[in-house]
Amino acid sequence: MQTLSAERLLNCSPVPAMFRAALRLSVLIASVALAATGCSTTGSTSSDARHPAGNVLRVPQDFPSVQQAVDVAREGETVLIGPGVYRESVRVTKPRVVLRGTDRNKVVFDGGVRLANGITVTGAGSVVENLTVHGYLANGVLFTGVTDERLQQRGAGGSAYDPLDTTRFPAVRGFRATRVTAYNNGLYGIYAFDARDGVIEDSYASGHADSGIYVGQCKPCGTLVRGNTVERNAVGIELTNASDNLSVVGNLVARNRVGVTVNSNDLEALAPQHGAVIAGNVVADNNASDTPEQADGGFGIGIGIGGGTANRVQRNLVRGNRAAGVVVTDPPGHPASGNRVEGNRATGNGIDLVLASADHDNCFAGNRPTTQSPDGLEGRAGCGTRSRGALPAGRTAPVQAPPGVPFSQVPAPPAQPSMPDPTSPGRPATGLPGAVDAAAYPLPKDVDAVPHSR
Repeated sequence: MQTLSAERLLNCSPVPAMFRAALRLSVLIASVALAATGCSTTGSTSSDARHPAGNVLRVPQDFPSVQQAVDVAREGETVLIGPGVYRESVRVTKPRVVLRGTDRNKVVFDGGVRLANGITVTGAGSVVENLTVHGYLANGVLFTGVTDERLQQRGAGGSAYDPLDTTRFPAVRGFRATRVTAYNNGLYGIYAFDARDGVIEDSYASGHADSGIYVGQCKPCGTLVRGNTVERNAVGIELTNASDNLSVVGNLVARNRVGVTVNSNDLEALAPQHGAVIAGNVVADNNASDTPEQADGGFGIGIGIGGGTANRVQRNLVRGNRAAGVVVTDPPGHPASGNRVEGNRATGNGIDLVLASADHDNCFAGNRPTTQSPDGLEGRAGCGTRSRGALPAGRTAPVQAPPGVPFSQVPAPPAQPSMPDPTSPGRPATGLPGAVDAAAYPLPKDVDAVPHSR
């Protein structure tokens, strides 16, 4: 399998074609395997620390490293982390563990641009919240059912590999990321792969060479992505082979190279993708040059559906994206079908609406576009329109993508809102996501009209 060196990643070498998941976890593991562990600045670990009384384990008061506290934690307990810089790669393998910082901006996991992953969670029902993770060569926070470390190193979710055996590695059931700040990691900020029944909320992601938030290879996903801010990534939010009961609502997706992608491909299991709801988001100005390069030069696109099926894109404000506001297209082997794009405000984009798919079941209605490709798209491919003939393939506006910047050089974000009371009882990720009412997320009137972290 071809791997990428750390040097190549730092130089933001382009990743595979647009509308397919770019790189995955394994592309750089071989170059960092010897640096897969680290230590906290709060002191060296000790093997004889005793489990403290109660259900809260404190770092550094009770344990000098986060990993040691996690290893001792029992099901349902909380690991509460005090302010400090923690140069560790932490693995949470036990169920229903809550990993929480006392201050979102002062509890910092730092990979030093040499460690692979910040926090990897394979324990069902576990939580990561109220902390910052940056400077890892792969992912900031990873939730996954891939429990075999050797398989992770070979490429769970990676390029140039056989699709994961979902029988051998069933999806981890239950996960939550709340008020996490992830920035300047080599691939993904918050990454849910082979994971279901979870929530990613009120978090912030920037400076990632693939995507800020990624949900992939789940069916049914049972996942809610809400109230997040993603900016200055190659892709803001990416959904690949992620199907059924998946809602992306109330997020601010701005100043990336590409805003939101919904993809089907054969590099992962469970294709084709279908059945996501993308509603009530602001997807604006995704033309930022101070970002890592994306795919084969994808740039200036708001929402792109590449081979996705039966998705609903509703009540989003999509503006200022230089190539296209919303585009539906067919990657090889996966025609886009049954997607409904309706009730959005698509304005000020290179081309507001683009249909490049040959399938007649994709429809557009009530988006108030100024420009459409092909011409008259909403009239010719309107939702509810019957017996329409074949349409010529639409085209996005031509845009030359500027050179990218190394992920490690994207400016750090400002401080983000922390938990009001980090000493409150921990809540494991069970019974998620609960009932999701996408209709409760109206069309935003402007960028500041959507709830988000910043």
